Amino acid sequence: MNETSTSVLPRRTVLATGAVGTAATMGVLSTGPADARRGKKKGKGKGGAKNGPGAKHPVFQHGVASGDPLPHAVVLWTRVTPTPAATPGSGKGGKVTVRWEVATDKRFRRVVSRGRFVTSKGRDHTVKLDAKGLKPERWYYYRFHALGQTSRVGRTRTAPAEDATPEHLRIGFTSCSNWPAGLFAAYRGLAQRDDLHAVVHLGDYLYESGSSNVRAHEPDHEIVTLADYRTRHGQYKTDPDLQAAHANAPWIVTWDDHEVTNDSYATGAENHQPGPVAEGGEGDYAKRRARAHRAYDEWMPARMDGTARLGDGTRLYRRLRFGTLAELSMLDLRTYRDQQVADPGYDTGVDDPERTITGEPQMEWLLDGLAQERAQWKVVGTSVMFSPLKVAALPRDVAGAINTLAPLIPQDGVYANPDQWDGYTADRRTVVDHLAANDVRDTVFLTGDIHSAWAIDVPTDVGSYPLSPTAGVEFVCTSVTSNNLKDALGTPSRSPVNLAAERAILAANPHIKYLNFDDHGFCVLDLDARRAQCDWFVIGSRTDPDTPITWTRSFATDSGASSVREVDAPVG
Repeated sequence: MNETSTSVLPRRTVLATGAVGTAATMGVLSTGPADARRGKKKGKGKGGAKNGPGAKHPVFQHGVASGDPLPHAVVLWTRVTPTPAATPGSGKGGKVTVRWEVATDKRFRRVVSRGRFVTSKGRDHTVKLDAKGLKPERWYYYRFHALGQTSRVGRTRTAPAEDATPEHLRIGFTSCSNWPAGLFAAYRGLAQRDDLHAVVHLGDYLYESGSSNVRAHEPDHEIVTLADYRTRHGQYKTDPDLQAAHANAPWIVTWDDHEVTNDSYATGAENHQPGPVAEGGEGDYAKRRARAHRAYDEWMPARMDGTARLGDGTRLYRRLRFGTLAELSMLDLRTYRDQQVADPGYDTGVDDPERTITGEPQMEWLLDGLAQERAQWKVVGTSVMFSPLKVAALPRDVAGAINTLAPLIPQDGVYANPDQWDGYTADRRTVVDHLAANDVRDTVFLTGDIHSAWAIDVPTDVGSYPLSPTAGVEFVCTSVTSNNLKDALGTPSRSPVNLAAERAILAANPHIKYLNFDDHGFCVLDLDARRAQCDWFVIGSRTDPDTPITWTRSFATDSGASSVREVDAPVG
């Protein structure tokens, strides 16, 4: 059980004291464990373990992070390693008192909030807290102290006041970062930008497999136990590019399936074998999911059930406001959904109004938020594609390769993927009809999952598009590393066969305006009163730590238009 204490410093105190003391400002320029080693102290530190000496090993090995920004608060996160043996998932190590502080400057001369947090092996020595009493729409710097060492400095930003109208909002978004598939250069691209107010991760932050390719997973088997999930989270957060991206801006996250296991639904998953472990099974699915959710709650800078405390619940769907300009609704499309149908081309269950991808409470919450006029842009973070996707006949080898990304292509061509909203068409119709009936404008869906890039008009009636109206637009980001079409086929990027696959899908789906099956990278979404613009950035190679990052295409939707148009340059 953790204990926290917080003190928000009055402005007069900050001005009178200036820096909060030489010891507290040491390590300000730290950038990671190596710097933490250089800044270590001997003897008992104020932030160290009770009656314990300073550590001789790196204490802050997993970086720092912030998330879920509100006008007056933001979640802060780190993890301490009290002894060399107290690795993630080990269950080793005693209690540690961690001091934290938030300042308006990176040298911490103007500290505005500080406190203490007690962590232990019961929460895998993670630290997650709500730093409160902050001012809206401000950049802040934060850091942690423990066992005589100081963490790297993180940068975060609060949301605008609810009645404020910011000039613009700029967020990065991405998904699908599979450790064995390659290096996380896309995160380096996000970390190098100083203009992002937040980063949105749309799921598959980690993968559950035991695979080994470019890099090996830890542990080296499929994760099932709580220790397994903790170990895997810890491994991912040792990546230097991921650490840099977390330290650069607040993150807003949701999970997809691989944070638990592949193609999961409310009561099971494609990649879960029920039955006693002693007989080769993986136990009870509900227990496995509870372990995965517990580790996620410990290791991610997100509020569950509205709080940063552990054990308050597992509700991850939530809304964040950015003044009157934008409201972001982040969905959880795994915890409450019905099992996927076997074949969306033939199984009429895809249209069954009793089947759901959201669950009834989340659907009511989503519809209520979309109908409100609190903010101009209604942005919906959805881990799987919302728009309908039908496909033309393709060569069998190409269809098979595409289906390694997601089961997109039935053998005879009809409709697409039962794991996305195409497998739950009644729920999609409910959302689209609600947008149309309530004349909801400026709705933008942000999507991950299928390792490819798309810009889409969301039709109210796909069969009569473009003669029928549109209900919004959808921007789909590609993957950080997870296999795309060229990876599955073993072809060069933009090869004739890959381009043919893209052209076939575009021809069969005129509401889809852009498709790139080949590249890895991230997106930047920029919102202002006039338009919402999405820029796609791609990396060169998953295996090159210095691979270049380049802009490829941009699409925008004008306010009131609910359709996309191509733009000839990214935002500045």
